[in-house]
Amino acid sequence: MNVSLRQLRAFVAVARYGSFTLAAESLYITQSALSGLIRELEQNLQLRLVDRSTRRMRLTDMGSQLFPLVQKILDDLDGVMAEVGKIKALERGLVRVAVPQLLASTWLPPMLAGFRQQHPQVELRLLDSLVETVVSRVFAGEVDFGIGPERDPNSDIEASLLLEVPFLAVLPAGHRLAGHERLVWDDLAPEALITLQGQFTERLTLELGTGRRGPGLKPAHEVSFMATALKMVAAGLGVTVCLPYAAELVEQQGLLLRPLQAPVVRRGVYVFTRRGRTLSPAAEAMLAHIRAEAARQLQVLSERGWL
Repeated sequence: MNVSLRQLRAFVAVARYGSFTLAAESLYITQSALSGLIRELEQNLQLRLVDRSTRRMRLTDMGSQLFPLVQKILDDLDGVMAEVGKIKALERGLVRVAVPQLLASTWLPPMLAGFRQQHPQVELRLLDSLVETVVSRVFAGEVDFGIGPERDPNSDIEASLLLEVPFLAVLPAGHRLAGHERLVWDDLAPEALITLQGQFTERLTLELGTGRRGPGLKPAHEVSFMATALKMVAAGLGVTVCLPYAAELVEQQGLLLRPLQAPVVRRGVYVFTRRGRTLSPAAEAMLAHIRAEAARQLQVLSERGWL
């Protein structure tokens, strides 16, 4: 069978109005075109659906039986298309984002709040995660996309740069280096340096190098969370380094931030998506919003002289 939607809609209109004239007007087609659609439908089904005469028309018994079934099919289809329209117009949708705990407690919530104000009908779910689990959540399909620092490449995961920011030194108030507007990594050599465990310190050690290639990196303490490192700095147990999105937490502790140079070491923050998987309209819109907000954050950092 080669039944078309136009044929089904023509049949429903005839059954509903009981008149070829009114049915044709409701569909904005001519009576001859309507008659042609009904005839094609009957030929495809090999059933007579409408009895016609010069004075009246009425459904056959088979036409009367089919009418409610076809009406339900068209109603369901119209409902689906209306829902698709709402999803495309961001009047419906669900976006799930995985981000490391530090980003989840600093930059991301205001970004999500801004998107929610624009699209209040879209449901948002923020999964604050360990850095190492962000990519695995994307791979498992638990989230639409993830945001976090660069990780080892994966053939199933696509990583696109969101922003790139430099390391900053974190000092307690009244520290001997507090009077400097900028520091070099050598300035931190005599200090008890507190860093994060894992790839954070491993990559930083490789990038700074040792001997002629740089001052080297010899942490006195390695902890799991930046909040722990900041509390230790506030307690006078040493100094640490962080990325600019931790600035809010740093300042809440009454600590000082200073740009680091010689060399300037930058860290990329990436968007992770499943390769070959198309994002929903809501997720695409959310990602575009986050990219715009990230560009604004870079402007703020530039104005503070941190880039």
